Amino acid sequence: MAEFPSASDRRSFLSGAIGLAALPWLGACGREEGTGLVLGDQVHLAETRMKAAGQLEQVPYRISWANFAGAAPLLEALNAGAVDTAPAGDIPVILAAAVGCRLKIAAVTQGSARSMAIVVPRGSPIRTVADLAGKSVIVSSARGSISHYLLLGALAEAHVPTSAVRIGFMLPNEAASAFATGQIDAWATFGTYQARAEADGARILRDGQGIGPGYSTIAVSEAALANPAKRAAITDYLQRAQKASRWCRENPEAYAALYARQTGMDPKLAQVVVERERPGLMPPDQAFIAALQRAADRFYKPYGVLPRRVDVAALVEPGVLKA
Repeated sequence: MAEFPSASDRRSFLSGAIGLAALPWLGACGREEGTGLVLGDQVHLAETRMKAAGQLEQVPYRISWANFAGAAPLLEALNAGAVDTAPAGDIPVILAAAVGCRLKIAAVTQGSARSMAIVVPRGSPIRTVADLAGKSVIVSSARGSISHYLLLGALAEAHVPTSAVRIGFMLPNEAASAFATGQIDAWATFGTYQARAEADGARILRDGQGIGPGYSTIAVSEAALANPAKRAAITDYLQRAQKASRWCRENPEAYAALYARQTGMDPKLAQVVVERERPGLMPPDQAFIAALQRAADRFYKPYGVLPRRVDVAALVEPGVLKA
């Protein structure tokens, strides 16, 4: 079980992450000369949207896709300069900023609070969050993730001290295996991992309604934004991503079918993920800043997860994406 990397772990990761752009999991498209962007991705979701909407055609700069299993390693790669953009949940971005990641929030999506949940196996005697006292709960994917925030919020709501629960941290794929083999009592997870668990009979103990801010973000490295050519390319990419999000909302069945083909997911399961995702990219607004500031302050105190208070407004990069 691994928590968010320590300072020494982060230095080790960052020293090696610069070479990520040369690894085989990077797929390229677009023109072969001029400015290039390395676009971070999770579960191939951003790439799938863009392909579904035809937004990867006639791109006037090189695009390489870098897929990651979770937000923590993706944001480490962003800080290292190995990727230029990182789609990640709102809470992981705040934690990354708190530990020194040089990033800006350029675009956001307000999704469904049902797309994250604490689940228990089929037949589990655990019926309420209060029943988690004395039990083991695995969080996807790291300390400071949206799943961690959900768990802490749910425990506080049920008046269960965190000291009464054995909390561990795993990347989603590892957690899925541990959950499926009965090694843990409950799992705080999200998105496709949650949907797969439910399809296999897992029962939702508590979802994110009323707890999490519920936003997804596209974080951009400060270094990329400081490069005029890259900033222009990022602006174009976000506009294309915005069009792709609109296409996906208007064509949910076609998007779900393409998503299922690309990920190998069961089509019915892909439909569940798409219905919960509700893609709709927009610039960060005051409602987003206020909601995330409340969550960030709670993660700082009383939860004690953040090493320092984060000013959310200072992280927002205005003007990169238009409404």
